[in-house]
Amino acid sequence: MSESTADNDIIVNRVANSGLISIDLEDFYHPGERVVYDLKQNLFQELLLREKDFREFLKTHDWTQYTGKNVAITCSADAIVPSWAYMLLAVHLAPHANMVVFGDLADLEDALFREALAKINPEDYRNAKVVVKGCSKYPVPLSAYVELSRKLQPVVASLMYGEPCSTVPLYKRKKS
Repeated sequence: MSESTADNDIIVNRVANSGLISIDLEDFYHPGERVVYDLKQNLFQELLLREKDFREFLKTHDWTQYTGKNVAITCSADAIVPSWAYMLLAVHLAPHANMVVFGDLADLEDALFREALAKINPEDYRNAKVVVKGCSKYPVPLSAYVELSRKLQPVVASLMYGEPCSTVPLYKRKKS
């Protein structure tokens, strides 16, 4: 927003002069490909997991195809799968994939943002007026907004949502 004075016709950018710090959560978006590994493909008749067959598959499968990817492990079949099967998949995927989680693509996205937001040092925002941008071209899970709020609220002077020219106040520290 700008404001013009009749005296000098000087344009003042009030947003730039406000001291607001803007955080765009899309800056924390991991660009790597997201894929789902469905354990259903390893089940016998989509009902049960045969350990011997599964271990043979694990030995011969080309795990390098997951290099740099973000992998969500799930099982879409209505079958009882032992916990160790998911653990074995994780052991084989971990050396290649950027991230491996149990769940669906939404769980994977949550984990990627949680990992990225863990790197924020809240002290960098001590006593700051922070605006968390609301619009982005990448899908930002609601959990990322909640996590950022939880992390910054104890240190910031104020926390807002939206754009610097039009914000929704979320938190303002009481003056002592």
